[in-house]
Amino acid sequence: MPTSANPTISSAKALKVSARASAASTVRRRVNSGGPRFWKHSDFSKLPAAAVATALSRLCLDGELQRIGKGVYYRPAQTAFGMSIPSKSDIAAQTLRAPVHPAGLSAANALGLTTQNPMKLEYATSASAPPRALRGSVVHVGRPHARASLTPTEGALLEVLRDRAKWSDLSPADTAARLKRLVSDEAVYSRLTQAALVEPPRVRAMLGALGEDLGLPERLTSRLRATLNPLSRFDFGALSVINNAASWQAK
Repeated sequence: MPTSANPTISSAKALKVSARASAASTVRRRVNSGGPRFWKHSDFSKLPAAAVATALSRLCLDGELQRIGKGVYYRPAQTAFGMSIPSKSDIAAQTLRAPVHPAGLSAANALGLTTQNPMKLEYATSASAPPRALRGSVVHVGRPHARASLTPTEGALLEVLRDRAKWSDLSPADTAARLKRLVSDEAVYSRLTQAALVEPPRVRAMLGALGEDLGLPERLTSRLRATLNPLSRFDFGALSVINNAASWQAK
């Protein structure tokens, strides 16, 4: 008599197939309802890794996802100007461990200090080499790793201070007022203060002057002042108009 199939094995195979199908359905549903955004394997950490990888690859074949890099995908969306496209800095931020922030004229534009756009986008990163995702852009490498917790806006602000706000098209008074609005939140200023401790002294001095002029807690501004050589003088550029610039050793 023919031997019948082992029902336990058959049942286990059926369960595995069902689990893969369920995972694939969950991945597809979440991706399709998530709008334009990046997706990574880690976004589905509660699902079987192999099933997630297969589902994401299938979504790429179906044209619903774009593969950006190893384990990184982008879900585009239709806009009035065509399909949405992630910016180079967004792609770099997703594919690199090191943060990427606007720099130079790009930073000034991001902060509303100018409407000009550079011929080549400019970025700063703590990485030791420019990321491939930013080929064709100007990339300043080796920035402090302390910037890792900063948002792109906060990182751009430190870059503007490094440049003494030289790319601003606003008047010096309006430039200072704009930067004060950007750092007026105590939580934002606290993060900037922590990161600025390893920035050039002029950055610490300008940030301290902005915070003190705003009346932010002395426990924050005093941390910056304590790092400055009292015999040094710093070129504040356009920001020399800050009310208390002289007390923060502006030339």
